[in-house]
Amino acid sequence: MVEIKGISKKMGELPVLEEVNFKINDGEIVALIGPSGCGKSTLFNIISRLDAPDSGSMEGIGNSVACVFQDDRLLPWRTVWDNIRLVREPEDKARVQELIDEVGLKGFEGYYPSQLSGGMQKRCGIARAFYYNGDLLLMDEPFQGLDYCLRHEMISMLLKLWRTHRQSVLFVTHEIDEALTVAGRILILSKRPGRVVKEIRLPDYEGRDLGSPKLMEIRQEIISIITG
Repeated sequence: MVEIKGISKKMGELPVLEEVNFKINDGEIVALIGPSGCGKSTLFNIISRLDAPDSGSMEGIGNSVACVFQDDRLLPWRTVWDNIRLVREPEDKARVQELIDEVGLKGFEGYYPSQLSGGMQKRCGIARAFYYNGDLLLMDEPFQGLDYCLRHEMISMLLKLWRTHRQSVLFVTHEIDEALTVAGRILILSKRPGRVVKEIRLPDYEGRDLGSPKLMEIRQEIISIITG
């Protein structure tokens, strides 16, 4: 279990995060959502250890965190295979191939990022994160900029991977429907300085219908909190 305790952060004199507290259970997807400027990316950077908090602590993470960013950050001089395998030694060839197959890149192992579509690059980045197999997978707006159909395809792929490998995931997004689709719980941050003001538990993943009265009610509740 990952536990975030009392994380606070200022940028100069500007408070960005204030006493952020939450837990992520083993094998759980938690979505983090909030208004623009509430500190989502700052919190992401702190949990990924790209930045340090002014106060607070993190337990259950260690240094083993995998990240999927808004941009894919694939190395252009490395093939699909090599971009995935570079994050872990010794190389587990069977595992690399398994993930390539699972994300739909079979046959593209020797291709370079410039030879791939945007969606295929996303697939490669997600396969690399699952191959790393850290204590926590952080995803920061991973499907931003994709059209509706491709975003739906990527979300379905992510959930299929998660059901197979049961990675603990913190999914940072500003898209409410993404959060409603991928997460078991949603954490809502307040306006700056960001703090968790609401936790929403969602129904089981199987058969979840975004048009159901329950999820429509939850969507409206999230909108009210974020815009209130």
